[in-house]
Amino acid sequence: MTRKARAPRAEKTATLSRPSASAPADPSPVGPALARLEVRNLATIRELELDFAAGLSVFTGETGAGKSIIVDALGLLLGSRANTDLIRTGESDLLVTGFWNEPKSEHTAAGEMSASRRLAAQGRGVARLDGEVVSVRELQEWAQTRLTIHWQHSAVSLLGPANQRALLDRGLPEQTGAYTHAYREWQEARARLERLRTGERERARQLDLLTFQSREIAEVAPLPGEEEPLQAELNRLANLETIAQSAAGALTLISDGEENALGFLGEAVRALNASARYDDASAALQQELRAALDSLQAVSGELRAVAEDGAADPEQLARVEGRLGALGKLRTKYGPTLDDVLEFQAGVEEELAALTRDEQAAGTLDADVEALFLEVRRSGTMLDSARQKRAAPLAAELLAVIRELGMPHARLEFRLSPLSEPALYGPSDVTIQFTANPGEDLAPLSDVASGGELSRVMLAISTVLGADTPTVVFDEVDAGIGGGAALAVAEQLHRLARSRQVMVVTHLAQIAARADHHFKVEKAVEEGRTVSRVRPLSPDERLEEIARMLGGNTSEAALGHARELMAGRQG
Repeated sequence: MTRKARAPRAEKTATLSRPSASAPADPSPVGPALARLEVRNLATIRELELDFAAGLSVFTGETGAGKSIIVDALGLLLGSRANTDLIRTGESDLLVTGFWNEPKSEHTAAGEMSASRRLAAQGRGVARLDGEVVSVRELQEWAQTRLTIHWQHSAVSLLGPANQRALLDRGLPEQTGAYTHAYREWQEARARLERLRTGERERARQLDLLTFQSREIAEVAPLPGEEEPLQAELNRLANLETIAQSAAGALTLISDGEENALGFLGEAVRALNASARYDDASAALQQELRAALDSLQAVSGELRAVAEDGAADPEQLARVEGRLGALGKLRTKYGPTLDDVLEFQAGVEEELAALTRDEQAAGTLDADVEALFLEVRRSGTMLDSARQKRAAPLAAELLAVIRELGMPHARLEFRLSPLSEPALYGPSDVTIQFTANPGEDLAPLSDVASGGELSRVMLAISTVLGADTPTVVFDEVDAGIGGGAALAVAEQLHRLARSRQVMVVTHLAQIAARADHHFKVEKAVEEGRTVSRVRPLSPDERLEEIARMLGGNTSEAALGHARELMAGRQG
C-alpha cells in the first residue's frame, strides 16, 4: 500500500512527554522509527502523549502501576485481538495513534506517517493509516515492517518445536519451499489414490447419479431465457377465441359494418377533391387521408386473418405446454431458475470428467505416488543437509551472545531427529538442545532452561535473528534474572539499541541505568478514579528511581549504588 508521506505536524505544547534532555546523542536506527504515541481511554490511562527517540528507552514503575499498558497500546497497532475490556471504565471507546518518521525514498519525501486503531464499547472498531480507513490486517502488515514486540510469553513460545524449527529454517526459504511443494503434491496424489481404493462403490454410485442427472438435463436441452417467450405463446394459444372475437369487433368498426371507418375516410378524401385543385394545403391533407386509408385497409386485412383464426392447433398447444412442463421439472429439481439448472449441469459435467479421469488414472496412480514420494525423499534430504549446514554457525552465533549474558558455560545446538515418515515441515524434527551448567549433558531446551535462562536465550535470538524491524519492544524480557546476568542483559540491550530503537518494560535497575531515555509509569487516584501516567525522568529523578529499584528506598547507600550504575552506563 503506497501512500504519500505527510509533512511533520506541529507539536502540542500541553501534556507532552519528551525524552530526557540529558540523554546522550541518539544512534540512528535502520528504517522509520516510532516518533510519537498518543493513547486515550486505555485501561487506567485517560490521556497520554509520548515522544520517542532512537536508542534504548526503558519504562519502570512500582508493581501494579501499569507498565505494560504501553506494550498493550503498541500491540493494538500490530493488530492484536480487539478486547473491549481494555476500554477505560465509563468511556465509549479507546484510541491509540502512533507516528513514524518516514525516511525519504524513491517515491515519497521524508515526512511523518500515522497509524491508529479505535476500539468501541458498542460496535466495531476502526483502523487507519494516515487517516485512511483500512482493515486490521492491512494495519498489521504495515506495522509489522516497523515494529516487533517480544511479549512476556514470547520466551515460553520458544519451547514449542515448531518455533525452534522455524529459527533454523528462517534462512532456508528455497529448500523449505521446494520440500513443502513436493510434500503437498505427494499427499494430494496419495489421498486421491486412497479415495479410489476405498471408495469404489461410492464412486460407482456417484457416477450413476451424475450420469442420470446429466442425461436428464441434456435430453431437455434448456436454453437461457427461453421460458418467457414460451409462456407468452401459451397465453396466446389458450386465448385465441377471445383474440378472434376482439379482432372481429374491431373489423366491424373499420370495414365490415354498415357504417365503417374505411367508408368515412373514402368520403373525406372525395370531399377534398374540389379544394385540392386550388389549395396546396388541402391537397397535402388529402394526400395524408389517402395514406391513412391505405394503412387502415392493411390493418383491416390483418384483423381479418386474426378473426378467422379462432381455434388453437391442439398439437402446437400440447408442444408448448410440454416444453414448459419439462423446463419446470428441471427447475424444481435443479433450480430454482433456469440459469441455476444450466450452472448445475456444468458442475455435473465437471464432476463426471473428474471421476472419469480418476477411473482412467487408477492404473497409473500407484506409480505416480511412488515417484512423488521419491521426490519428497530427495528434497527432504536436501532440506536436512541445508539445516545441518546452517545449524552449527547459527548455534555458535547464538551461543556467543548467550555466554555474554551471564552464562559462560552454556552450550547449545540444533538437533535433527529423523521421522519415521516425512511430515509437512520436513523429514526430521528439529529441537534446541541446551545446558547452562558445566558437566551436564545437553537436553531439550524445554526440559532444562529456567525462566531467566529462557529470557536470555530469547534475547540472544532477538539480537541475532529477530531485530529485523526499526523498533523492537521487550515486555519484561528480564524476568527471573538478576545480579551479573542483569548487567549482561543490560549491556546486550544497550548494544542492540545502537542499530535499533529499543523499548523495554523492566524492573531491573541495571537495565534502567543503561537507558538513553527513562520513562516512569505512575498510578494515582484522581476524583475517585485510578489514573496511570507516564513521564520522562530528569537526571536527578532517574537517580532516585534507580535507587528505588535497587533497594526500595532512596537512602544514601542506594543513591550511591545508583550513581555507580549510572557512571557505568557512560562507558
